[in-house]
Amino acid sequence: MKTALITGAYGAIGREIAIGLVKQNYRILLVGRKEKRLNELKEELQSNYVNSQCQVYIADLSLKAGIQKLADSIDEKIDVLINNAATAPVQRIETKEGIETQWATNVLGYYWMIMTFHKQLLRTSNPRIVNVASYWAGDLDLEDPEFKTRIYNNNVAYRQSKQTDRMLTYGLAEFFKGTIAINSCHPGDANSKLSNDLGFGGSESAKRAAETPLLLATADLGIENSGKYFEHGRISNCRFQKNKSAINHLLEICEQY
Repeated sequence: MKTALITGAYGAIGREIAIGLVKQNYRILLVGRKEKRLNELKEELQSNYVNSQCQVYIADLSLKAGIQKLADSIDEKIDVLINNAATAPVQRIETKEGIETQWATNVLGYYWMIMTFHKQLLRTSNPRIVNVASYWAGDLDLEDPEFKTRIYNNNVAYRQSKQTDRMLTYGLAEFFKGTIAINSCHPGDANSKLSNDLGFGGSESAKRAAETPLLLATADLGIENSGKYFEHGRISNCRFQKNKSAINHLLEICEQY
């Protein structure tokens, strides 16, 4: 039985990813901030899928210390890491570690999860990472990623975070070349708290939106195309991955936190 760790597991798309993996006989580690919602999802999975194996872990993925504590509590192999947790607060707020929340959660959270959990991933054969990004991406300012001088706009902050996730995927695919496969993807436009915070509804069901992350988590496609960005189950051209100097600068910035 393979083990998959899903961040933001109780969100609309995270829940459908969990269901899809349980159906394929994966053991699931459900990670998020809200214990009640995690336990509700665990109960739902165990009620609907008798042989499902799920475990709940409470963690604040906007905090480096929280992610390290999480990793310390999971001393086992992980076959698939799915970075799905994201946020888009309307007002600029900072975490307890003094970092703008979208940058901390949507970008550094992904980076910290990967760099902290890579040892657990290397314990298995053909490990993989799936970074849930978005086609809604752009506006990255590496001189002011936390909106300390720019006027904060949650839509702009979200777009830059998803651009960054796609760039990180490419850069870290080079770093882990030959050991861990890593991909990014646009999951689909599901109606969720996140999309609502950004002023959108959603044109697809959460189940449909989860199809591409699930494909990359389970099919050979993900292993064979490490570093690539996917939409609708297919490789999609990513203009952000062509700027190698910006990607290297981004990795240096993330390393400094």
